[in-house]
Amino acid sequence: MSKRTEVGSPLHFRGMVYMPINEQGVVYLFGLVSEDLNIRVESVQQGYPDCTGIRFLGKGRWERVRIEFEYKSGNFFSPQHNHDPKGCDIIVCWEDNLNQEQREILAKENVEVIALKDRLKTDEIPDKILTDPELTSKKEFDIEYHYEEKGVTDRIKVIFEHLDEEIKKINQEIWKKYSKTTITYYSPEKVFIGVHLRKNSIAIEVYTNTQNLEGFENIPNHENWGRTTIHNEEELQKIVLSLRNSFEIMKKAEDDGINTGWYALTPQEKMTWKFDERDIKEEDKED
Repeated sequence: MSKRTEVGSPLHFRGMVYMPINEQGVVYLFGLVSEDLNIRVESVQQGYPDCTGIRFLGKGRWERVRIEFEYKSGNFFSPQHNHDPKGCDIIVCWEDNLNQEQREILAKENVEVIALKDRLKTDEIPDKILTDPELTSKKEFDIEYHYEEKGVTDRIKVIFEHLDEEIKKINQEIWKKYSKTTITYYSPEKVFIGVHLRKNSIAIEVYTNTQNLEGFENIPNHENWGRTTIHNEEELQKIVLSLRNSFEIMKKAEDDGINTGWYALTPQEKMTWKFDERDIKEEDKED
């Protein structure tokens, strides 16, 4: 009998029907989203690392990055691989399962982990509606698109311009990108602010790492992020300090090797997961 093909759970993302179940699936998925991650591929090769590319840092600047693909991030430390963290800048994986010791080793060498499972179908990597090829068209998502799409009033346009100025004042490396639904600001490596324009208001999401930032409420099921809505200049000025704090929190998270994705586990979820894992091991001993 011929061997039957195994697939993962349904994913339905940009034409990829199932979740990856191996490293090859991760490589293909990365190819679908590398542009969303602001990475351009220069070469893919056998040996370590798997890939070399350049990543956009804003204001016309790019950095060369060495990328290693893994199905799960912990595989990077498997004995058969024997990878030296000094030879890699980014681990691209489907799922991040590093333990604390491994995470500290990578953080010491400034190795970033991009867990695609945590980033798909978010403002950073949105899904795209697929149609028949002859019906597919590209549209530029710039500020005018957002103004027109939401019927933004002149008053809100002025407030957004001031918001944009305040964010750029935080650090000269910050840059922004327009997508279909969101205007995202980068630190410059990772998204730390997402802006959604409305007709008479502006919805803002910021990275908090579960901290309480003035003017923001932590988002249920996404407690690493906070949100607020502003309607006037006075409300904008009340959150300016929190925007700056969000940037500092993100930079600290990057230094500590923390997964900052939208679906990344919160500290409480990690604690629950550890207890569940311990309970499972205890049950195995009893069996």
